[in-house]
Parts: sequence; structure tokens; C-alpha cells
Amino acid sequence: MPIGPGSLLLILIVALLVFGPKRLPEIGRAAGKSLKEFKEATKGLAEEEEPPKKEEDEPKN
Repeated sequence: MPIGPGSLLLILIVALLVFGPKRLPEIGRAAGKSLKEFKEATKGLAEEEEPPKKEEDEPKN
């Protein structure tokens, strides 16, 4: 279920009330760094070399 603009606005307001305006940039920066590291780690897993496929000999006619 996607988050709509109203839900996103509500989440941001609650975060502002809980953490305060001075802490929000720090929290956003930390979340961004964590997301970037996670993407880099998963990208490395996806790009791992697969074992070479064994080619079967072509059938002789």
C-alpha cells in the first residue's frame, strides 16, 4: 500500500513534534547514509559472479 501525500505530511508533523526542528536534519542525514550503505551492500550481492555455466556438447547428427 503506497503512502499518500496526506499520510506523509502527518508522519513529518509527528516527527517534527517528537524530535524537534534542530534534530530532524541530523536524523534525515543519518537515514540517508544508512540507506546508501544498504543499497551499496545489496548491489554488491547482486553483482557477485555466478559460477560459469557448463556448456553441453552439441549433439552430433
